[in-house]
Amino acid sequence: MTQDKSSNPRTRGSLNRMCSPFGAAALGIAVLALISIFLAMPVSRPVAEASPHIVGRQVGAADISAIQHIVFIIKENRTYDNYFGTFPGGDGATQGTISTGQVIPLGHLPDTTPRDIDHSFAAANTGIDGGKMDKFDLIHGANVNGDYLAYTQFVESDIPNYFTYARNFVLGDRMFSSLTGPSFPNHLYTVGAQSAGAINNPAGGNWGCDAVAGTRVQVMDSSGKISTQFPCFDFKTLTDSLDTSGLTWKYYAPAEGQPGYIWSILNAVQHIRNTQLWTTNVVPESQFVTDALNGNLPSVCWIVSGPTSEHPPDSSCVGENWTVQQINAIMQGANWNSSAIFLTWDDFGGFYDHVPPPKVDSFGFGPRVPLLIISPFAKQGFVSHTQYEFSSLLKFAERRFNLPPLTSRDTEANDMTDAFDFDQGPRPPLILDTRQCRSSPGAPSITTVEILYKQKPEMDFFIAGSKWKKYTINVLGGNFGPQAEVLINNAPADSVMFVDSQQLVVSIAGGRVPGPGTITLQVRKANGLLSNIANVPSQ
Repeated sequence: MTQDKSSNPRTRGSLNRMCSPFGAAALGIAVLALISIFLAMPVSRPVAEASPHIVGRQVGAADISAIQHIVFIIKENRTYDNYFGTFPGGDGATQGTISTGQVIPLGHLPDTTPRDIDHSFAAANTGIDGGKMDKFDLIHGANVNGDYLAYTQFVESDIPNYFTYARNFVLGDRMFSSLTGPSFPNHLYTVGAQSAGAINNPAGGNWGCDAVAGTRVQVMDSSGKISTQFPCFDFKTLTDSLDTSGLTWKYYAPAEGQPGYIWSILNAVQHIRNTQLWTTNVVPESQFVTDALNGNLPSVCWIVSGPTSEHPPDSSCVGENWTVQQINAIMQGANWNSSAIFLTWDDFGGFYDHVPPPKVDSFGFGPRVPLLIISPFAKQGFVSHTQYEFSSLLKFAERRFNLPPLTSRDTEANDMTDAFDFDQGPRPPLILDTRQCRSSPGAPSITTVEILYKQKPEMDFFIAGSKWKKYTINVLGGNFGPQAEVLINNAPADSVMFVDSQQLVVSIAGGRVPGPGTITLQVRKANGLLSNIANVPSQ
């Protein structure tokens, strides 16, 4: 079995066992044969190598066509200086200018922040101050009782796994948010290279076509005139280009009613939200790990999440752990050698950044956000100083699959290929450990999964096609609660018996074991805290 690296090893019976010389005539014949072979060889033609089927145009063995799966992980509300200001070789800052002209050191950012700073369109323009980058302290919530929360940052020990990715893959220090403002419009750029004019978050509950009547969002035209409208738009997105070309896509996001649903941005695109595409292609973000482990990633996908999004005041440690779980799943699955992962954050979140964003139109850019590019073909330990924005994500996909641009933004955007070296052989996976977060000591953890089939001695795999009801599953670990759920392939098990805080006994009444493939198990406490993911083969 393959299990989350935070688990403890077990002995056999548990699921953690990964598991004379030649005559003159003969010599002459041999020499003539060699000469004839040499003359028959074509000049300058490399030896052909077997390669997997590549979707779309293939220029050669060592080019962008090696990428078959593109993954966009979109997180929340951080700037480059806020996360990577201390990273060696990057354009970071450890001090910033405030509205009085004073230069102050950037303080230490707590893992969970005391509040969420205003990061609206107006707030972003206040902080940027025409490119002076000196009024972030005047943003609402940026400075309460002299704490200068907006002028804080992490160091490596706060987000060690993100620094590890940066040291081993690619960090971008010129990645700008597409719009001078908050989440909703910037998320629209991640799918359509535009925001349909939206400049702020909708006022009210859901952000999209299922919002309650009367919900409004501010929109701005090219002349700068601001009005409001219902937050349901219709414009072409990258998903449409993929559909037209017969390529596959998914959008992984929390479902309606769950934290983070507001960032399921295709809810705001009418021809997706109000058609079958919403059911077939927009799926729970918890499904991603299973799809990745089983090598079932589409050509292009997006992932957003809820409490693990790192949106203040939520824990960055918990969010980093979630990110590691998603990336580990890709690296442990069959799609790793043909994948490109782009990990970024959607807007500045009210936090300081010292680099003035270029003014490309009336909507942006906004302040810099972090960007990590992770792939077996990514350059190693490379800091890219090339200017990017969210439309650059789309430009990469468009170049890879020979798709037309959507707007002037992705037409003009840099395509991120400077971050790759397709002449290198695919680099091996880098599986990282999640860590214990001080801000969430009550999170459950799985150390061992034991399987009894027909009450016989323990097995270390499920039998594909067998009946679930014939299994008893013992989940061992810690911090389990009396009302804990066990998610098997993201669906709650029918019966969970709480033995104590270290053991749960699980059974499923109906259905059959899928596979062959990988079965995922995860514990969810009543307060919503999730454990690490245990992976069990079905064969």
